[in-house]
Amino acid sequence: MQEFFIGLVKIVGLELVGIFGIFFLLGFILAKLQQYTIAQYIDTIGWKGIYITAWFGTPVHELAHLFFAKIFRHNIVGVQLFKPNKETGGLGHVDHSYDSGSLFHNIGNFFIGAAPMIFGGVILFVLLHILVPNAKEVFAPLNQDHSSVFSILVATSKALFTLFSVENMQNPLFWIFLYFSFCVSSHIAPSKQDRSGMWKGLIWIIILLILLNIVPLLLGFDVTQYVFRIYSSMSIVIAIFLYALCISFAHFLLAYGIFYIPKYLKKKFRTQ
Repeated sequence: MQEFFIGLVKIVGLELVGIFGIFFLLGFILAKLQQYTIAQYIDTIGWKGIYITAWFGTPVHELAHLFFAKIFRHNIVGVQLFKPNKETGGLGHVDHSYDSGSLFHNIGNFFIGAAPMIFGGVILFVLLHILVPNAKEVFAPLNQDHSSVFSILVATSKALFTLFSVENMQNPLFWIFLYFSFCVSSHIAPSKQDRSGMWKGLIWIIILLILLNIVPLLLGFDVTQYVFRIYSSMSIVIAIFLYALCISFAHFLLAYGIFYIPKYLKKKFRTQ
């Protein structure tokens, strides 16, 4: 019996880390980069500097919440796809309510909170196929079977090198794609409120995973191999999220270099 419980904890933990952990880990990093980048804009060129990316990125973010709230049948109270509020720092919102006694509604909280990452990833995928001429070659390394995290990272690095090829950088459509990548990636991170909803939903997902794994383990099925198959098939998803992470980091460096450093140097020379 003890071995059964240990096995159950291991497999549920593996499923949570392998399938859902990426949303929390990358979501947290993306949120921090977004926070620091917005702070650079506000501190240097003012609140409206955020509009450079927010005009497109925020509606994508909010439409994602709305889409998944509809899927999980939450009650939509109010929607503002893009309504910047300097006082609160908000750029838009989707207000929704749900039945706390419904398992379906509770699980939906996770996906509604993670929706900007999911929906944003889909938008980046679609934009890449529309605007980048060699999109098939970019995704070629990711369409293979991957047996480990390391192989996925290697495939992602190959995909990124193909994406940022000299031929692409000479194509105006690539720079249009890059700009929209900045817009989406800068607002793809779940907000603090979104992450709170994700945690609420995750609790019910854990309970559901425990129930779903009990029978296979009792019958002696090796569930682990199926988890690894699911994880290996997520290589494109992971690559898109890592691309968004790279773009967000580049955006932070650009904002720092273009806006903050000149302002700091100007201020320093004035005091001398």
